Amino acid sequence: MIRINDTAPYWIDSNDPDIGFPDVELALRDPDGLLAMGGDLSTPRLLHAYRHGIFPWFGPRQPILWWSPDPRLVLYPYELHISRSLARTLRRDRFRVTLDQDFRAVIEHCAAPRPGQTGTWITPEMQTAYSDLHAAGHAHSVECWLDDELVGGVYGVAIGHIFFGESMFARVPDASKVAFVRLVEQLRHREFRLIDCQVHTGHLASLGATTIPRREYIRILGESCDGHSAPGRWVLEQHIGI
Repeated sequence: MIRINDTAPYWIDSNDPDIGFPDVELALRDPDGLLAMGGDLSTPRLLHAYRHGIFPWFGPRQPILWWSPDPRLVLYPYELHISRSLARTLRRDRFRVTLDQDFRAVIEHCAAPRPGQTGTWITPEMQTAYSDLHAAGHAHSVECWLDDELVGGVYGVAIGHIFFGESMFARVPDASKVAFVRLVEQLRHREFRLIDCQVHTGHLASLGATTIPRREYIRILGESCDGHSAPGRWVLEQHIGI
């Protein structure tokens, strides 16, 4: 690992066999959490990054940028908030939900430009890297279907008792929220401790996500990134309920 200078962001040499990162406490305050740049998106490096509270986020024509913001947005599975309108949608049961049935389609939909945006951070390089994680049994998708059309979904990475949420999409109202609720049901059933939501958004806050200090987040990762969640494709457990 080569440092450009004595402060973040640090440069990671993709040819260096060391997949480590600098201590997250060295990350910049502005922009919040920028720690390093460079390296690669190999499965071992990505898993190492997540275990240490670091994730990649960069745009087209940028080097790989690695982040660890402070504070961190998280959602504890038993603190999920379901609004009255979302509860009505869930009771109508108009969507069919699956797990790990079409990961590639979910990530491609998440990568599509949103209204008011001209590009995406989910570059083809990112799509390939996370599809490799999925093939290795570490990344998972939740699909939300309406009349056999994929209309919403969520994807992320599972390590130990932690689910690291990456992105979600909706093509009809509430589809991504339904996918997220069903994900939380499955995570409760699997005794997951935490969902990492990375940075604050109003959408996730409305579902019950809250911010915690980065040091607390890192402590939880140290306690929870080992355990029963072995790599492999997930099967939907039916009739769990939230």
